Amino acid sequence: MFEHCYMNRSATVQQLQQRITEMQSLRLDDRALPTADAARDLLPGRALRSGASYSIHGSTQLALALLSEVSAAGSWCGAIGLPGLGAEAAATLGIALDRWISIPHPGEHAVGIAGTLSEVFTGIILRPTTRVEPREAERLSAKLRENGAVLLVLGDWPRCESTLRVERSAWSGLGAGHGLLGDRELTISSDDRRGLGRHTVRFSDGRLIAGAPVVPLRAVPPLGVAQ
Repeated sequence: MFEHCYMNRSATVQQLQQRITEMQSLRLDDRALPTADAARDLLPGRALRSGASYSIHGSTQLALALLSEVSAAGSWCGAIGLPGLGAEAAATLGIALDRWISIPHPGEHAVGIAGTLSEVFTGIILRPTTRVEPREAERLSAKLRENGAVLLVLGDWPRCESTLRVERSAWSGLGAGHGLLGDRELTISSDDRRGLGRHTVRFSDGRLIAGAPVVPLRAVPPLGVAQ
């Protein structure tokens, strides 16, 4: 009898765990934003999540590509603190310019502006121009969760969903004294709830295309950091 009760209890616990997992998956799906197929392996949950922040090191191009499907789906997006970013470059990567705004010189108000934009914008790229205090970051994170916006920070950011770091960048298309820079391949390390991983993504004619799937970081030799 004791054994029968124990087995029933064990089965009940397993059913409860399965149900919790299903509910968590549903909640994650509810927060999923449109994400390019070629970028899904980079991200935990295989999608950008509304209310979340991501840290990106070494590539503005990657940040724009991650927002391309959010923009294409009809949402407003914007960039703060990127004076060298041109409209043509953003459009090439899939950003709809009629729903795009750039604030190149926000001064010390970059984080505050990002919080204001999150009330009406779905996707925001931020390069802080001054040191961000922890309480500033927490206030902005609270606004992101409240408004359902996603933040891509070019640099470090506390409690982010994922950190993506470009370790290597290689161009093709340029010969010995002739040709044009064309395709680009990035090797990217990721650090998130899945652990550490390494990915390869490729850009062709400015657009992100499918790369190689994630590889556990410990299974491959270290790579040098791209300059």
